[in-house]
Amino acid sequence: MLKYAIIFVVISLIAGALGFGGVAAGAAGIAKILFGLFLILAVIFVVLAALGVGVARKALK
Repeated sequence: MLKYAIIFVVISLIAGALGFGGVAAGAAGIAKILFGLFLILAVIFVVLAALGVGVARKALK
């Protein structure tokens, strides 16, 4: 997901440099959404890992 956010940022920068304002704004918007979603999922997975939720915890019981 982070990979796609970076791709859309690059597309946005190139489109902006070439004068395609609408395409640049659209790509930047998509990149912001994907990056925000990535951050939310990363925080959730870090919290779950810190709590020990998962296969390892079930195996120890």
